[in-house]
Formats: sequence, structure tokens, C-alpha cells
Amino acid sequence: MPSIDIVWSRIKAHEDETFHQIRGRAFHYSVIGSRLIPNTTNRNLPKSDFEKALNFLPLINIVPLQNLQGPSYLYAILMDKRIRGTDW
Repeated sequence: MPSIDIVWSRIKAHEDETFHQIRGRAFHYSVIGSRLIPNTTNRNLPKSDFEKALNFLPLINIVPLQNLQGPSYLYAILMDKRIRGTDW
């Protein structure tokens, strides 16, 4: 499993691209410092929640992420081929 810094750099590299939540809703995001800001919610997702989510990869649903901010966004980003590559 790559470190959070490697994963975060991948996330930043795909800023403003379209991603899809598990039910198909499209969104994009901005990264400001150690926060990710999706365009379809007022939530800010901390880098630390992405780091915690790495412990549950690969995911089949959002259940393991329910105690983190924006579980459907975490799932959509972390399970996207652009972010996961061949790592999980």
C-alpha cells in the first residue's frame, strides 16, 4: 500500500476532474492544503480521513468509512482507477 503522501499527490493531480459517487452522482473537487473540497457539498474532507481510509482498501461499499467525513466521496476518489492505479 502506498503512503498517504503518494495517494494525496495522485488526488491533487486529478483536481477538477469528474469523479462519480457509488450511486453515480458526478462531482469534482479542489484541494487546498490538507483539505479536499467537493463541489456538491459544504463538507471539507481532511487528508487525515483519506489516510484512515487507506486501512480499509480495497472497498466494496462505504460501510467501513461511515465514521469518516464524506464516506461516499472517499470511496469515489480512492476506488477510482486514476487514484488507485494497480495498488489495490
